[in-house]
Amino acid sequence: MRSSAAISQLFCLGPVSRDPYDIATYDFDLPRDLIAERPAVPRDSARLLHVGTALSDGRIGDLPDLLRPGDLLVVNDTRVIPTRLTGRRGDARIEATLVKPLGPAEWRAFARPARRLRPGDRIDFATDFCAEVTGKGEGGLVDLLFDLSGDALRAAMERHGEMPLPPYIARPEGPDARDRADYQTVYAAREGAVAAPTAGLHFTEELFAALEARGIGRAVVTLHVGPGTFLPVKVEDLRAHAMHAEWGEICEESADRITATRAAGGRIVAVGTTSLRLLESAVDEDGAVRAHQGETSIFIMPGRPIRSVDMLLTNFHFPRSTLFVLVCAFAGTERMKAAYSHAIASGYRFYSYGDACLLERAA
Repeated sequence: MRSSAAISQLFCLGPVSRDPYDIATYDFDLPRDLIAERPAVPRDSARLLHVGTALSDGRIGDLPDLLRPGDLLVVNDTRVIPTRLTGRRGDARIEATLVKPLGPAEWRAFARPARRLRPGDRIDFATDFCAEVTGKGEGGLVDLLFDLSGDALRAAMERHGEMPLPPYIARPEGPDARDRADYQTVYAAREGAVAAPTAGLHFTEELFAALEARGIGRAVVTLHVGPGTFLPVKVEDLRAHAMHAEWGEICEESADRITATRAAGGRIVAVGTTSLRLLESAVDEDGAVRAHQGETSIFIMPGRPIRSVDMLLTNFHFPRSTLFVLVCAFAGTERMKAAYSHAIASGYRFYSYGDACLLERAA
């Protein structure tokens, strides 16, 4: 645990800017040792900071007591694909992280090193598994056409791929067997994500049983998380930032459960920013969530009303990121600055494998 004096040097959320559209407003210093390299064991033993009118420290396992009978959790059931592949172009080692399907046999990928790759180059990932570079973009992006397609390509990814852990998790030898389970929610069902909906990583079957016994329901949505969740904001004015599109679906049953919960006076609790973003893509002016299917590139920032959700469970996010901007929009910028200052002072663990906070929506 750090002293308040130490935090005054470490944590720079202070009023560099108060402009809600200036990215500098959302800057802070985070000590490297607070970035979690492994998740808590068991998952629901992770710490939980409840952010309401006051700050309260607890554990994920406290959720049944923090919520009320009649509340509804909305979880994202996307399943992460092991899309990090290592191969060779001649004698050169190439790492490719697939980020977006372009067809049954073609994917867009971040390649390292990408500088010398050219259209027509062949990358061999295994003796029976290769791809041709068909296009090249900026920032290390390349288009790859594989010699397999459909189910055969997915099977090859399972055999030869690794989990696409974010770059801030240090694995000199790459993701390992433990990450195969750790970087997947226990309710993951629909393949398509290249990053985990990390707030959901905290749940266990035992915790779901306790929530159900308390009278807290669950609805399922799907948003296939893309690499944009890790990309930095490179503009000063947030209104100029372009979000990457991600595919999502809210089925009729889940939309009906949300409507019925609201009608009965229950609260909607989004598990993760991905669930929140999808719900906000499908909500109308009156706060009703409709069935939805398609891509969303919504960017939630201060000044935009949030109509679909009353509470948000989420991990601790990057400085200057769209996700920190989102939680400030949800709970209030000054409240979130105070919460993050407390979290750093108290040694909470940050990012994908880290601890979580339960946010009440600002009035």
